[in-house]
Amino acid sequence: MKNILSRVKHKAWLVLVSALLMTAFAANAHAAVSASYSVSAVGTTDNLTLTGTISVADADLGLTGNYYVGFNYDDSWLFLTPEGWVAHTTGPYPVFETSVLSGGTAVLITNADVSSLIGGQLYLGYGLNDSDMVNNGKYAQVYTVTADAVVQGPSPVLLGSSGNFAILAKTAVSTVPASSITGDVGVSPAATSFLTGFSLTLVGTTSATSTQVTGSLYGADMTPPTNTNLTTAVLDMQTAYTDAAGRSTPDFLNLGAGNIGGQTLAAGLYTWGTSVTIPGDVVISGGANDVWIFQISGDLNISANQRVTLAGGAQAKNIFWQVAGEVVIQAGAHFEGNILSQTAITMETGASLHGRALAQTMVALDSATVVKPAL
Repeated sequence: MKNILSRVKHKAWLVLVSALLMTAFAANAHAAVSASYSVSAVGTTDNLTLTGTISVADADLGLTGNYYVGFNYDDSWLFLTPEGWVAHTTGPYPVFETSVLSGGTAVLITNADVSSLIGGQLYLGYGLNDSDMVNNGKYAQVYTVTADAVVQGPSPVLLGSSGNFAILAKTAVSTVPASSITGDVGVSPAATSFLTGFSLTLVGTTSATSTQVTGSLYGADMTPPTNTNLTTAVLDMQTAYTDAAGRSTPDFLNLGAGNIGGQTLAAGLYTWGTSVTIPGDVVISGGANDVWIFQISGDLNISANQRVTLAGGAQAKNIFWQVAGEVVIQAGAHFEGNILSQTAITMETGASLHGRALAQTMVALDSATVVKPAL
């Protein structure tokens, strides 16, 4: 018992909102044919707020009774009282509140660090007394303290407003019809005339549409706010490139001497002082929040009909390819992730990208497909 009490005292993991304590469950009525108990959780295990709700059964509504809040960890029990959390071994259960039973909601813990109590279980209950609660099953386990998912890899690269685009370039974006793009397309400081092959239909003076684009197309000569938005997006693209290029202490250095065909790539920071080729399929494998940053000093080239695919919940939005040279996705190849190229990005006939093509010169498509992932 001393172990759990010391965690409570020194970590201050359960902090009362005293103004709510004595009137919390009586503040608003929650009645039902049978009782129910629930909790909502906000935050992470090192900064957690729990709010409990009890719905009193119709048969008990209006009777005078007790509410109970218990926490079990490592076979030891604590109960929340008006004076705070107290240990319990034998005898009647300590009471959270005595009142006319009407049900309601109360904040039970706020901004608490429960990271040392993984596996602990929170219970809510009520009854005319503790015997009524236990013997008639008027309680429930409502929450288990679980470890937050471990995120592997570096922190993500912040794309800023450049992340609003499927394709963004400084000098030109061209297509050999018919390409298929899901997401917006922008070019700046080049003018709208450098969006070629799209058969544009202007929408006033601020955007354009194309049958090849599910989204809008923008050029730097369009009127405000389009031109200023594009300027900001290009600056954000360049900032993102600099951020990705500046990450230090790689987890993998010159993997495969630049040939990564056939590899399965775990989350992390990858650095090559050379170009990178992908002559065989590659799998990017990791969790939904894991991050990959690939720093490439030369060019990036994926061979025709080869594929970069995702596994284990990995998401394209968390993959960043920082390439100092040119990026070529050859005919029929498929690619995943955000491409930050200091020069050009070329997608050959039938190539596809689930990600973003963000180039500091031009992007060229030949009957290619680009689908922008969520931010």
